[in-house]
Amino acid sequence: MTREGQDRKPDAALPNDRSRREFVTLSAAVGLAATTGAMSAAAANVIETDVAIPTPDGNCDGAFFHLANGSHPGVLVWTDIFGLRPVYRELGRRLASVGYSVLVPNPFYRTAKAPVFTDVPSFNFQSDADRAKLPPLTGPLSAPGAVESDAKAYIAFLDAQPQVNKSKKIGSQGYCAGGPHMIRTAAAVPERVGAGASFHGGGLVTEKPDSPHLLAPKIKARLYIAVAGSDDQKQPDAKDKLREAFAAAKVPAEIEVYPRDQHGWCIADMPVQADGTPIYNKADAERAWIKLLGLYHSALG
Repeated sequence: MTREGQDRKPDAALPNDRSRREFVTLSAAVGLAATTGAMSAAAANVIETDVAIPTPDGNCDGAFFHLANGSHPGVLVWTDIFGLRPVYRELGRRLASVGYSVLVPNPFYRTAKAPVFTDVPSFNFQSDADRAKLPPLTGPLSAPGAVESDAKAYIAFLDAQPQVNKSKKIGSQGYCAGGPHMIRTAAAVPERVGAGASFHGGGLVTEKPDSPHLLAPKIKARLYIAVAGSDDQKQPDAKDKLREAFAAAKVPAEIEVYPRDQHGWCIADMPVQADGTPIYNKADAERAWIKLLGLYHSALG
């Protein structure tokens, strides 16, 4: 048994054991398919377009990825705090290659066009000068209702594209700072969002009255919450509060701790830690990717 398997707790928010078994089985099956040569052929068939998404606060620059033919379930990707950049374009292409039409917006469009950061690996969180670059970007998005307003605009954009199958639900995924944005998206547009995933999301549970986990009663999506071991150590009760909130709201959700991983482990260009060791963990990032595809396969089709 893996360390992850040992550290996982029962998924109280899933309706029953059968649902849990089906979810794991689908995850493994879709993940295996994603590693085959068939997906390589699909990747060559992905079209990438720079787009402008109209929002109440102006046009948001972003990237839209889809297969050359057909219409497919839409997916909205919320980036981490470093925004839209090459690593997220690669993620968009990869997700599109397995049959989704993917929008990756620049979450900081109110302040600057993407890419806002061009050398993420060199960013130093211990540097006052580097940290000072973040508030001008995150401040406008932290305003009450900003994320919800953007989410509605992004999903409206997806629904207006012929490459998006509007008979299917939409998926949303968020990384680091994008994790709580995913939850707010699922709560803001519950009739469209059918699946949501958070990977090393920060601030999913806070003491504030607008904490993302308190939005559970508004959510109709199926969720997967992947928690970094380092985040779990800092806030060990967060996973339990998430489980309790989703279970009480009858939101099917799997919450899983990746105990050996650091905040940011899914993104390849993350800066190294203070001791020089990498944050990115390719093996566990691929495991999380398999879980994402299983979620989307089961909830979006």
